[in-house]
Amino acid sequence: MSMTSNEPDNVWTIVVAAGVGQRFGGPKQFEVLGDKTVAQWAINTAGQASDGVVVVVPSGSTLQQGSVHGGTTRSESVRCGLAAVPPDATIICVHDAARPFATNLMFHAVIEAVQSGCDGAVPVVAVVDTIKTIDSDGTVLSSPDRQSLRAAQTPQGFRAEVLRRAYASVKDGSDDAAVVEKIGGKVVVVEGDEFARKITTPQDLEWARQHAYSLTNGDV
Repeated sequence: MSMTSNEPDNVWTIVVAAGVGQRFGGPKQFEVLGDKTVAQWAINTAGQASDGVVVVVPSGSTLQQGSVHGGTTRSESVRCGLAAVPPDATIICVHDAARPFATNLMFHAVIEAVQSGCDGAVPVVAVVDTIKTIDSDGTVLSSPDRQSLRAAQTPQGFRAEVLRRAYASVKDGSDDAAVVEKIGGKVVVVEGDEFARKITTPQDLEWARQHAYSLTNGDV
């Protein structure tokens, strides 16, 4: 339930599937995992957790019902998705199509966190490697304490008016939470999932195919 109304929240999700996959070598979101594409795995889960879904696809792609063309950057693509979300949406989640195994539990966790009063919520997992900050010459400047570091995942959820206001005033950000943070929004973290990893390389896709097989055959 909404914190400011007796009416249920109207939750929409933008699934960002407009990337060209430069590091992968092509649009990885349309690769096949089992009987569905990478993007369709993400879209199906978003549809189960949301009242509506907008899918942002590459410019020039054939549009299906509920899809819109994206821009040249991720932030531009999110703006395209925001323009297609109905104005009466009260919570908007943004999810990367390249994360096919995000769960309903993750969606509900970020939605419930926003309903509890924050501006946004992000699923995170612990950082297990030592992180180095370096300068342009490759010289190590510092080694941040891992205890204060987390790796962000998607879906990320936000109060709709806050997300719209953030994207109207901030050109770009490393993720949607960063855009909201730049206007002073309060963003909290919730527990992520190690299997909600992002497909970035062909090796990631191979892992995803094995995991999809396990899910389909009830091995996990």
